[in-house]
Amino acid sequence: MELELKKQSRHGYPGLLIPIEGTDGAGRTTQIEMLRNWLAIEGYGVVISEWKTSKLIAAAIDQAKEKNLLHAYTFSLLYASDFADRLENVIIPALKAGLIVLTDRYTYTAYSRDVVRGVSPEWIRKLYNFAPQPDLVFYLKMPVEILLKRIIGTSGLDYYESGRDIGLSTDFYESFKIYQRKILSEYSIMEKEFDFEIIDGTLSVDSVQNKMRKKVKELLDSGVIK
Repeated sequence: MELELKKQSRHGYPGLLIPIEGTDGAGRTTQIEMLRNWLAIEGYGVVISEWKTSKLIAAAIDQAKEKNLLHAYTFSLLYASDFADRLENVIIPALKAGLIVLTDRYTYTAYSRDVVRGVSPEWIRKLYNFAPQPDLVFYLKMPVEILLKRIIGTSGLDYYESGRDIGLSTDFYESFKIYQRKILSEYSIMEKEFDFEIIDGTLSVDSVQNKMRKKVKELLDSGVIK
C-alpha cells in the first residue's frame, strides 16, 4: 500500500516517525519487531532505525568506550553524529518516501543519559534541535528492580548501562540501580514535556503490544496517512 499525505504530520514529511523509548531491559526491540510485522500485514512500509548503528560512527564510539576515553561532552557529540548520519541516510529518506519509521531510541535517550553524565539539559536539547518531531513516542516504563532482574537474566550488566564510567559505586549492582534511577528520573521530567505515550513495561509482551497497536491505529485513522 502506498502511503499518501492526507494532513500535515508533525515533521512535514509524508511518512510517520514513531520512536520507542525505555531503558535496557524494557523490551523495546521485541515490541518494535512485533509492531513492524503487524504494520507490514496491514500493508504499510516500515523502516527501523536503531540507536548507534551509523556505519560511519558506531565503530568509533565502540572503540572509545572500550578504552574509556569518552568525556561527557565528547560522548554526546559522538552519539549526535551517529544520529545525524542515520537521520540523513535512513530516517528522512524513509519519511520522504511515505514510510513508517520506527526508531529503537531517539533523542530522549541522549537527553537522559547525557544529563546524568553531567551535560547541561539546555545544551543537549540544542545539540539535537535538528531532529524531526515524532508523531508518537512510546515510553516503556519499568521500575529499577525489575530491570535489574531482566538484565541479569539475559545480557548481563553492561559497564556503561551500569554507570560505572561515572563512578557512582564500586559495586556493580548498586551502580546499576543508582544509574538507572537517575535515568528514570530524567524520563519522568520528559514525560509531559514531550507528551510520551507511557506504557507499563511490566505487563505481558502481548499486552504491551496491543496497547501500542491501538495507539498507532488511532494515529493512522486520524488521517495523517492512508
